[in-house]
Amino acid sequence: MYVLQLKSSDIMEEITLHKFKEMNLEGATVINGFQTAGLVSTITANYLIGALKLDQIAVLDSPGFPPVSMIYDSKPKFPARIYADEKAKIVVFLSEFTPVPHLIRPLSNIIFSFVDENKCSRIIAPEIMPIEGEYLEIFGVGSTDSARSNMDRLGIKSISHGIITGISGILLNEGRRRNFDVITLVAQARPEIPDARASALLMETISKIISISIDIEPLYRDAELIESRIRNLREQSMTATKPATYQNMYI
Repeated sequence: MYVLQLKSSDIMEEITLHKFKEMNLEGATVINGFQTAGLVSTITANYLIGALKLDQIAVLDSPGFPPVSMIYDSKPKFPARIYADEKAKIVVFLSEFTPVPHLIRPLSNIIFSFVDENKCSRIIAPEIMPIEGEYLEIFGVGSTDSARSNMDRLGIKSISHGIITGISGILLNEGRRRNFDVITLVAQARPEIPDARASALLMETISKIISISIDIEPLYRDAELIESRIRNLREQSMTATKPATYQNMYI
């Protein structure tokens, strides 16, 4: 079990990782699925978990997380979870809420703690570039020469100037400091909606990087249904963080 603490004003925040299952994940690729604008990271993470039938191996918990239990197939689940597959060598961190700013660094640290303990090989962090209208292509930022070389080989255009914020930004900085491969993939997308089509473009790119065959067609075909489901989950999660009268929540 990992425990990371961050002191904010007079309040001590704590993030705990509870491990359910042991796996040999040496050399695995870690996908950051913590929510960003447009929810592309969440949609991408959810689709990866379903398409590759990943096992839930751990959960994250903190007083700073929404006080909710996500119900899937009649089973309760923590709002932040870790899924993996030993054979495919892939790990996915997933959340169905957007982390508040003071949890960004400890969450980034716990991802790297997991990477260090399990000797994972790289991190991929999906993000979006807000645009009006239709998205066009995927761009990327690599933390190391080897990460950037891999992007060039796959035809992923690099962002020459700009800002990457949140967990993805922290992961990039820490990756450069450690000389560890972190690739942030940036999809042009509409930030005001859960953009499943942008997630499909990201999935195509991720599948090339990790050399795994993934059927993306259902993500394109069911984009509107997926967007609606993710939007409803997010709204219910946000509602749970506000002081309010008693409310039943059904998923």
